[in-house]
Amino acid sequence: MKFVFTDKKVNLPNKVHAYAEKKVGKLDRYFKADTEAAIVFSVEKDRNNVELTIRSGGTIIRVAESTSDMFATIDAAVSSVERQIRKNKARLEKRLRQDAFTRSVDAEELSSFAPEGEEEEVFRIVRTKRFPIKHMTVEEAVLQMNLVDHTFFAFKNADADGAFAVVYKRNDGGYGLIEDDA
Repeated sequence: MKFVFTDKKVNLPNKVHAYAEKKVGKLDRYFKADTEAAIVFSVEKDRNNVELTIRSGGTIIRVAESTSDMFATIDAAVSSVERQIRKNKARLEKRLRQDAFTRSVDAEELSSFAPEGEEEEVFRIVRTKRFPIKHMTVEEAVLQMNLVDHTFFAFKNADADGAFAVVYKRNDGGYGLIEDDA
């Protein structure tokens, strides 16, 4: 697993990076050889934040955790990734390493943040909507999204030859745009 560390507005000692590499490195058993882990450390208002993004082939797993201690935040981020992998085990088995779920884990290796029971959730579609996806500019799509008071809006981008796109509201108050790469 390849590691990329980023420190935002904070200078951390090397032991924090080494600890993160050790803890996140334990997730290597789930992924294939070409895996990259990007870890972003930041501190805001006495809260230690860790954003962990793991890219393996076409699969991207991202978690963000925040606690009062950087080491606990790293542990919480690793536990969140493990929880996501277990929760989506059936869907991920084809994308992860062949023996990812067969290895037994020692009790001392188990994170204290990991839940005791096995989490099993089935995605249920509770409502289906059908509507025509119209050609419009990004600005028109943002306006339409705000008019219907949704957090996202799908449209065909007139500025990109009718390619499928989605605009969405970000937590920081701004807007995001997701475009079709094809």
